Amino acid sequence: MILTLIILTFCFKPVGIRSSHSYKKSNQIIFMHFVYSPLYYADIGVHVFPIKKYQLVAQALRRQHQIPESAFVAPTAATEEQLLRVHTRRYLDDLYHCRWTPRTLCSELPLTREIVDMFVLVCGGTILAAELALRDGAAVHLGGGFHHAFAERAEGFCYLNDLAVAVRAMQRQNKIQKAMVIDCDLHQGNGTAKIFQLETSVFTFSIHQWELYPAKEESDLDIHLQNGVTDAEYLHHLQTHIPKILDAFRPELILYQAGADPYEHDQLGDLKLTLPGLAERDRLIFLWAKERKIPIAATLGGGYARNTDDTVAIHANTGLAAWKQ
Repeated sequence: MILTLIILTFCFKPVGIRSSHSYKKSNQIIFMHFVYSPLYYADIGVHVFPIKKYQLVAQALRRQHQIPESAFVAPTAATEEQLLRVHTRRYLDDLYHCRWTPRTLCSELPLTREIVDMFVLVCGGTILAAELALRDGAAVHLGGGFHHAFAERAEGFCYLNDLAVAVRAMQRQNKIQKAMVIDCDLHQGNGTAKIFQLETSVFTFSIHQWELYPAKEESDLDIHLQNGVTDAEYLHHLQTHIPKILDAFRPELILYQAGADPYEHDQLGDLKLTLPGLAERDRLIFLWAKERKIPIAATLGGGYARNTDDTVAIHANTGLAAWKQ
């Protein structure tokens, strides 16, 4: 196991966890929101990535868990200006024109206008989730987390890095100076790590399976897990490191990549986390943010369980963990 830790401390500008803004439906006050659009579905053909999961998670929260419709908000697409704060103009030009070039060829998805539009909308969704978190304390984006996209190229299932786009947008709007990305996906957030590698204003944390895609970049703290890690060891790593980092770095916003793919029955990995273990992971992350009054916006990230119902349940539990805080 390889641990790399760089903890940077700077001046902290407090950000309020709640605003006076709230509204009622059926006598229930809504303090947090779920960002979602039916347009998160795009035709990617037969694929291991279950793109219908976004719709299924939204349905599960509404129908099974009785989340009121007033808690759901729809995003607008990110602007080109917002995307250019992370991605290069040449790469975006290839993407907008659906051209297969060295900058797009590392994608493992088709390249169509529908898919590109979906990614641009997802970036807008993570921006909106960050804005809502800063206003209300927490938000969950029922999408996003495309952490393999680099500034100048696509990788894996990721064309645009919505996490980085949202951080840049919040900094550009002078809503925050410092942010932390807590990436709990099965795979290292290599694109995010590379984008922020030389920046002291963003702390990147990634806990992931070591002997697995992708080629690793250097986060501020990487926890490289051996195959077969179970709930207890995984949660111990989080408990050992994350509270210390939050207290030392003192971010004004957390972007939480709540991947479902560390699950024991995921098709792409060899970690052995259970549904209760992943639910406890989510509970702890949201609790640590709440205790420190740090706004937190979650993205769903990966999830490729043999039974898609399991992936949906894990993602829904992430939303419920935020809703119940």
